[in-house]
Amino acid sequence: MLLMKKIYSLFTLLLLSLCVSAQVFDPVSFKTDFKKLADDEAEIVFTAVIESDWHLYSTDLGDGGPTSASFNIDKMDGVELVGTLKPVGEEVSKYDNLFGMQVRYFENKAEFVQKLKLTANKYSIQGYLQYGVCNDETCLPPTNVEFEFNGTTNLAAVAPAKTAVVASEPVETSAEEISPAFSVEKVSPVERAALEPDVLWRPVVDELHAFGDEQVIDRSWIYIFFTGFLGGLIALMTPCVWPIIPMTVSFFLKRTKDKKKGIRDAWTYGASIVVIYVAIGLIVTAVFGPSALNALSTNAVFNILFFLMLIVFAASFFGAFEITLPSKWSNAVDSKAEATTGLLSIFLMAFTLSLVSFSCTGPIIGFLLVQVSTTGNLIAPAIGMLGFAIALALPFTLFALFPTWLKSMPKSGGWMNVVKVTLGFLELAFALKFLSVADLAYGWRILDREVFLSLWIVIFLLLGLYLLGKFKFKHDDDDTKIGVTRFFMALISIAFAVYMVPGLWGAPLKAVSAFSPPMSTQDLNLYNDEVHAKFDDYDLGMEYARQHNKPVMLDFTGYGCVNCRKMELSVWTDTKVRSLINDDYVLITLYVDNKTPLSEPVTVTENGKKRILRTIGDKWSYLQSVKFGYSAQPFYVLLNDEGLPLTKAYKFNESIPDYIEFLETGLQNFRKQK
Repeated sequence: MLLMKKIYSLFTLLLLSLCVSAQVFDPVSFKTDFKKLADDEAEIVFTAVIESDWHLYSTDLGDGGPTSASFNIDKMDGVELVGTLKPVGEEVSKYDNLFGMQVRYFENKAEFVQKLKLTANKYSIQGYLQYGVCNDETCLPPTNVEFEFNGTTNLAAVAPAKTAVVASEPVETSAEEISPAFSVEKVSPVERAALEPDVLWRPVVDELHAFGDEQVIDRSWIYIFFTGFLGGLIALMTPCVWPIIPMTVSFFLKRTKDKKKGIRDAWTYGASIVVIYVAIGLIVTAVFGPSALNALSTNAVFNILFFLMLIVFAASFFGAFEITLPSKWSNAVDSKAEATTGLLSIFLMAFTLSLVSFSCTGPIIGFLLVQVSTTGNLIAPAIGMLGFAIALALPFTLFALFPTWLKSMPKSGGWMNVVKVTLGFLELAFALKFLSVADLAYGWRILDREVFLSLWIVIFLLLGLYLLGKFKFKHDDDDTKIGVTRFFMALISIAFAVYMVPGLWGAPLKAVSAFSPPMSTQDLNLYNDEVHAKFDDYDLGMEYARQHNKPVMLDFTGYGCVNCRKMELSVWTDTKVRSLINDDYVLITLYVDNKTPLSEPVTVTENGKKRILRTIGDKWSYLQSVKFGYSAQPFYVLLNDEGLPLTKAYKFNESIPDYIEFLETGLQNFRKQK
């Protein structure tokens, strides 16, 4: 009983944790130290503490990827840099499919060190560390950690110190008035427009809120739960579980003359199943830990092991062998259940079911745990097992409440073998997804997009032919009759195979974009119908909109924004969306991590803090935060030619109907104003 109470308490804590959700906007805190190593040597150490579920990118990631950590100097006297900025700590390395490159980042904590040589008795150095940070939902703009150190040292005799001035000292202005510190001659026309105090830069946070703020909802836990629930429903239809349902329910109803007690025992039996499988998910989390689970998603060795594991599971479902636990385990638990009474007896009976049905449920559980573990979510395995267990336990309690339903249950037969073989084909298909991750990580290029799609086409075509009875496995019966349900399943499988054929020539294939390798691995790509921005400068784009009397769509994005690429591939490729953006709006795409330097840095006050704008990306991120009161990407705003919003802003949401409604609402409001 003590064991049962502990497990139920653990289960309750899990459910309570599902109710906690928070949006983090300042996920990294930095501490900066100047350490003297000798009279002529020193180092600047940046120590970062990172919130959970966020990661801070390392140095030297290359162009076209997320923002790398970098050391930047504004002015320096009596100091020389020794080498480059060095990352210290446990880096996570992964291949990012969307960027088509290897990226490195830190979790929980990180440290960056820049070594210095002191060349004069008096020294001073001023600059900033720039870094990028993301989580699974969004990326924040490049952020700067300002530093300034000066002091004296004991150099006996030194040559006149060299003074290196990389950029002029920033001129401080206010958030409301950016331009007075600049003369028109000092900046380019593109920069000048953005730096002048213009109504276009006036904050419109209140106007946006008047339309209603749309919050981003994290649906990952819901998705994981229903994935597990679907797995449990499929497990019910296997030959290891389905025949046990009527026997178990009948046992509980007949073991006592008290019908209410029999129903209560059946409920307890179902709850015990839930506790057992949720405990499995918690054990997986405890064994691996949150950091390891996140690393699993891209670790090449683990992905190869997952690939081999799913191949073994598929072979088992095809009938090559059965994966079973030692029979003495189930016999021992069964004997213990018979020798005890009360709740412990029922719990042990549920545990016996888990053991004897392992040959069918094991591959399903294994696939589910592999899939949800690689999401990097700390309690994803437990959430997945919760869904699986509820689906598995549901029939035992429902049939106990409504015993007459037992008569309408489909009888056991060859159809259950068909379910197993179908699962084998699906596990074979998903195994290729994990092999693809390893292939990208090592750069083998043996599983490019067209090769991957070719294999999936063959797998789902064979599944369709199997369901039509064109070939059989050794454990299938000789009945060649095909039912209506089986026929439609075959039709769906073959149609899906045909759907993927255009992908061999570059079609986007939204339905499989989450599984297939990136488009960059495709050798032949005939697809070029994409949305392109008319402008990458806010003020020039707004001037164009004024002249042509058109509404504006602002797209705040980033080279390192993963969800921005998702929106562009899954939403902007829709015909209606593409037509609305290209024909009815002036699309202005603003990259908040654009590193093109301004002619001179400018200091502004934002939310009571001093901030230095040094790059074009700094300017656009400043525009986004000051004018619209938001800092994450992707972020879409529809404006009239005076810079006023036409409807509420749109954040990360891959719903095409919602995006079309967003665009059409803005267009209608613009026409009403005119």
